[in-house]
Amino acid sequence: MSRASLTFIDLFSGCGGFTLGMLRAGFDCLAAIDFNEQAIATLRTNLQAKSPTSLPPVAFALHADLTQLRPDTLAAMIGSKEVDVIVGGPPCQGFSTARQRDGSNHGDKRLKDDPRRHLFRNFLDHVEHFQPKVFVIENVLGLRSAAGGRYFTAVQYEARSLGKTSGRPGYRVHPQIERGTALGVPQKRRRQLIVGVRADLPGYFPAELAPAPRALLATMLGDAILDLPVLAAGAGEHETPYDLKRRQVHFLGGTRDRWRKRYLSHVAEVGASPAIYNHVARPHSARDLGDFLKLAEGESSAAAMRRGVEFDFPYDKTTFKDRYTRQHRNKPCSTIVAHLSKDGLMFIHPVQNRSLTPREAARVQSFPDWFVFPEARTHAFRVIGNAVPPLIAEGVGRAIRSFLSPEIAAPTARPTRGHHSLAVAPAFALPSNRTEAITWLDPLTRADRKALRAMTAAEFLRGWHALLWLFPELHPENALEHGDEEHDAPLSGEAIDRLGRRYTRSGWPVMLEGFGTEAWRRYLGEEFSDEAFYCIEAQRAGLDARRCTAARAPATAPMPTPVPPGR
Repeated sequence: MSRASLTFIDLFSGCGGFTLGMLRAGFDCLAAIDFNEQAIATLRTNLQAKSPTSLPPVAFALHADLTQLRPDTLAAMIGSKEVDVIVGGPPCQGFSTARQRDGSNHGDKRLKDDPRRHLFRNFLDHVEHFQPKVFVIENVLGLRSAAGGRYFTAVQYEARSLGKTSGRPGYRVHPQIERGTALGVPQKRRRQLIVGVRADLPGYFPAELAPAPRALLATMLGDAILDLPVLAAGAGEHETPYDLKRRQVHFLGGTRDRWRKRYLSHVAEVGASPAIYNHVARPHSARDLGDFLKLAEGESSAAAMRRGVEFDFPYDKTTFKDRYTRQHRNKPCSTIVAHLSKDGLMFIHPVQNRSLTPREAARVQSFPDWFVFPEARTHAFRVIGNAVPPLIAEGVGRAIRSFLSPEIAAPTARPTRGHHSLAVAPAFALPSNRTEAITWLDPLTRADRKALRAMTAAEFLRGWHALLWLFPELHPENALEHGDEEHDAPLSGEAIDRLGRRYTRSGWPVMLEGFGTEAWRRYLGEEFSDEAFYCIEAQRAGLDARRCTAARAPATAPMPTPVPPGR
């Protein structure tokens, strides 16, 4: 391992989608852990030995239960190596929106209280032990609404508080939603990320990820899969040679060629695979096959019924509106899910009369063709559907690497939303000490909405920078979404007393909710530049002042961290 390399651990790794993306982004994997035997076996097969594209091998791929594996046990295994990053996706089934309606369509009311919803705490136990510079939790959007948002709040609050009871800095935490299509993944996948940066590190993690260079944003389903051999339902073999002529037919000229060639060469990496693996179609009943033929490309059974189609399947329109869906070649695919292992009826091929094969699902997830999945079709679909798409993970990894590596980006890297070329960046001063910062901020804690709007840009920014100076653990991204729960946070004498009341989800001072909203209004209106809004100079000055104060102060017992409701 080179001195310049950054390291990571992948918890709840599944078959290795997140691992692969991080390796492609230039990280070394110290360990990947998952409880599913087929998933970890798949990861070992593909990522522990030398890959066809010379990725560094995963050091340890462990089949283990993270509710039982202690962080110190894992630490002893990987030795003295520093863990820079921890990533992972605690199982998402407990947060899936399909499973939050008393088990609707699944016949199991117990799903509402799925114990897998608490596995994020095992993830955070390892974060607390290893104290990585950055951690990233990936999950379904259903995390936001599960139990009325209680888990979404708990994940952020508990992550923000990590280590504070033992005098450690805690984490600057914010959520962000990523769209697969924005990162080059040809499916309608939207995922929830929760990003934590250790609060003693300056800088704000990018609020929007950039796609990896290998990705093209306009990639559609047909670009990803239509070069593969034509199959009838029930046909195919686990391993077949590539048909070069068939792949060339896929390139018919015109505007789509760029996307097709790029996806196949750079994402599917067809040149690095000696064969096509897992391209085996599941069998379907004659009734289902007949119903498939009644669907137009891109049409669901509900839409077909609205235009008068009658299906042979005995249909209950109130329970299963969309029993069948034929995907469209010129659109992103529906989100690939583990439930694809059951029947595949929502993933009918755009132009062939069958459901997608495991290899086609893997292509949609952005796995390369050399990545081999279990031969058993059910296991293959399950590990593919549960995986983090490698292109999304690579986008995450590249953002982390840019944030942490001075040779790639300045250590004071700012997020940018890319729409502020007209923004004015007024000259601004920073507080010279804590007293001055409090003096600047205090009037804004008393200002109502009208008074905040009446302030000049210079007046407003002075207070905004005082806030970032006094509370460098805050992220501007948290100024808008707070939830309903509040708690009292100890201020240790560093700031205005009435700012001790915080929103549990965002960590934002309750008294400054209007201030944060007005700051975002001005920023989105291009009144402030990125540099002024994400003012890392103010944040860094506040961190430096805290270090100086801590160095001069006598040792005291750390203050207890309040426990949020529902712990």
